[in-house]
Amino acid sequence: MITCLPHHPLRRVRRAGAFALGVLIASAGLSAASAEKLKLGNEGVYPPFSMVEASGTLTGMEPELAREMCKRIGANCEIVVMDFKALIPSMLQGKFDGIVTQISPTPERVEKALFATPIVYNPATFIVKKDSNYTLTKEGVTGKGLRIALQRGASMVPYIHKHFGKDTFVEVYYDNPDQMKLDLLAGRLDLVFDSKINWTLELIAKPEGKDYMLAGGDHWLGDPAIPEAERGYSWIFPKKSEALVARVNTALAEMIKDCTYTTIRKKYVPVATLAAEAPCDK
Repeated sequence: MITCLPHHPLRRVRRAGAFALGVLIASAGLSAASAEKLKLGNEGVYPPFSMVEASGTLTGMEPELAREMCKRIGANCEIVVMDFKALIPSMLQGKFDGIVTQISPTPERVEKALFATPIVYNPATFIVKKDSNYTLTKEGVTGKGLRIALQRGASMVPYIHKHFGKDTFVEVYYDNPDQMKLDLLAGRLDLVFDSKINWTLELIAKPEGKDYMLAGGDHWLGDPAIPEAERGYSWIFPKKSEALVARVNTALAEMIKDCTYTTIRKKYVPVATLAAEAPCDK
């Protein structure tokens, strides 16, 4: 004889709980599977802001900031490393949803892309040997045949052409600062024109840079119409991405305010890179 036991209330609660748990797990799986996916570009050879470790891991200040930003906007982000000169053309061709390498807001670039809030103020400067006596003006360098290093695709190139002329220097082009540094130390270059923070930390502050110095002052490469207090270099996105940029800006503002930006920055850069982080930089 089979005895049918009545449904026990506790058993019903357990079944309901199991059902709810199953729905929760399924919902979580669906949410993860349907999360927004973004492909972001980075040059990967711009220490201390970005570099690829021997293991192949992309690290540096900007990738860490980008990953934190992606977490806060609820996106699964893939960061792809590519030569700087190819980053903007690739984004304009639809291969990237954005570029998380610092970009200067020149008028030409502002016409083609949306700029997020500035993530670093990093003016350009000249790097020369300490025993050089160059007067770094157009008149001071004309006719000297000085060999200058410039990065392909960077805003330093049109800046030099505008302010010094296209034929004033012997221009030598490189894909990244590491190549420039090797040639500078080997005596194949007279000077470099590139980002101040990078060269201070990666050469001037190191023993190998004891014979070199920064010269010629700070040079703002962005639109000169931008007020000085608002200047900085940013991540960029396609023109159609207004809603995404708004979310990115909100996340970055939160990161700066709650000192996450400064915590990440201090791992790679010992000096403040934004005036807005002053309350956290203690």
